[in-house]
Amino acid sequence: MKLHLGCGVRNFGPDWYHVDNEIYDHIQWRDVTKIPFRSNTCDIVYASHLFEYFDRQEAVNVLLEWKRVLKPEGILRLAVPDFEQLCNLYKGGLPMDSVIGPLYGKWSHPPIYHKTAYDFESLSKVLESVGFKNVRRYDWRETEHAHIDDHSQAYVPHMDKENGTLISLNVECNK
Repeated sequence: MKLHLGCGVRNFGPDWYHVDNEIYDHIQWRDVTKIPFRSNTCDIVYASHLFEYFDRQEAVNVLLEWKRVLKPEGILRLAVPDFEQLCNLYKGGLPMDSVIGPLYGKWSHPPIYHKTAYDFESLSKVLESVGFKNVRRYDWRETEHAHIDDHSQAYVPHMDKENGTLISLNVECNK
């Protein structure tokens, strides 16, 4: 069983359960903080550019819920804007307008913005604080959903995946 949380319009196919606050034909339910599955039932929980919409206190409870539904050794896979990379690019001359969008984000319904930012160290700490282990970066090209650009593939400048810089911090870990 695989969960795609905060999927929006992106449909990974019938092997996935899709969860989002928006209304699309492939969405099975709308609340990413209350998963209607028994504990220890999911092989993977995936959320791309969703987790940063929860503040640091909310993040702990959200992670505990996502961890609850994962099987032992199940995979939590997250993608968030890479704060460290965006800062480095800004210091290197990337215009502020190119940094602000990925860093602060925005959902339209209802209008909300990112509540926090992460680098690898800070994301690892929060994951480990709730008991996740083996925190590591993953390469989006090696996932079964690599054919769908869901912001885990966000590059600058000019979204050039061949020559640009990845600005998504892609991290996975195990229960």
